[in-house]
Amino acid sequence: QVQVVESGGGLVEPGGSLRLSCEVSGTIARATFMGWYRQTPGKERELVANIISGGNIRYSDSAKGRFTISRDNRKNTAALQMNSLQPEDTAVYFCNAGLFGRTLWGQGTQVTVSS
Repeated sequence: QVQVVESGGGLVEPGGSLRLSCEVSGTIARATFMGWYRQTPGKERELVANIISGGNIRYSDSAKGRFTISRDNRKNTAALQMNSLQPEDTAVYFCNAGLFGRTLWGQGTQVTVSS
């Protein structure tokens, strides 16, 4: 069974950093893209950053300059390094991956930025 699993969320103070990790398991196929989205209650899921095969990267305006996405194509893993976190970054962060013509999603990991 192919799964997308996130890890690394938690509680951090404003100005702090967190690193989220994502792994696709259950297949040797290489994901055509991997990305990070986030969602808060009552709002739609929004793009944070994604990276496609070939290395093209896209960031949301709020992520530019603070977050860095990376991936290891050989391992079907991706990471999101988040610096200078602010309370408005509090959300559930989801990883997705493009495989077999579909977009697969993880269950999400909670990030809370609070003093």
